[in-house]
Amino acid sequence: MSDEALPDLAPLRDWFTSYCGSFRTPDLEQQRNFDLKEEHTRNVCRDASLIAHGMGPRFEMLAQIAALCHDLGRFPQFRDYHTFKDSESLNHAHLSAQVMKQHRLLDFLPGADRACIETAVRMHNAFQVPQGLPAVTTDLLKLLRDADKLDIWRVFIEYFNAPEDQRASGAGLGFPDLPGCSTEPLAAVAAGQMVQLSTLKSLNDFKLLQVSWIYDINFPATLRLIRQRSVLERFEVMLPRDPEVLEVLAQVGRYLDDRLHQTGN
Repeated sequence: MSDEALPDLAPLRDWFTSYCGSFRTPDLEQQRNFDLKEEHTRNVCRDASLIAHGMGPRFEMLAQIAALCHDLGRFPQFRDYHTFKDSESLNHAHLSAQVMKQHRLLDFLPGADRACIETAVRMHNAFQVPQGLPAVTTDLLKLLRDADKLDIWRVFIEYFNAPEDQRASGAGLGFPDLPGCSTEPLAAVAAGQMVQLSTLKSLNDFKLLQVSWIYDINFPATLRLIRQRSVLERFEVMLPRDPEVLEVLAQVGRYLDDRLHQTGN
């Protein structure tokens, strides 16, 4: 597809609005979670545009479509299982790819573009980016993961700071609000690694997991947005002031500074 012949995405955006509307319910608690995911998707679209800026009109279009479709599976997931925790329901990214195919959302695109977007959507929640994908698919997947993290951080910060009766119940994944942080998540961050979801025991551990995502950022534009939005600083005030916690936070801060310095920011 040449950049001159890019399709209008307005029909796809209209479809997404109708799709969200199809899940409307008088159950306020459930609707709060659906609203959370609709707002999240729109913000991921915004952040995907910020990151993709300057990477070419065609790639920017692919980024917009992938961002709009990446969490389609979250809606039936929460309707059917009342959780956003994949391990207690199903893989929401795989379900998002199924929804795209079921509704033939990408039929207006050439086959190569469809395959690229489908892979990015299906793999966006993988622990790591798999090896051996085509270069454009790898770039799109990395961009989608970056944009997704940027807004998940916002969602969680707002969740933690909201009164308990106004929180979208799914955002905390059901972890108990216990004091301190567990040994395994602390050790992973100290080792410069992402925290595994399976090692979490508490809400504080979940915060550490999200801090560790900074190790998995791909694009300089994302690093700049992390700094501009004070993501690390906002998590610091939500975590215990234990010496071992403060040390790993300082380490992540040094890592972020180094990455920004390397990219000339």
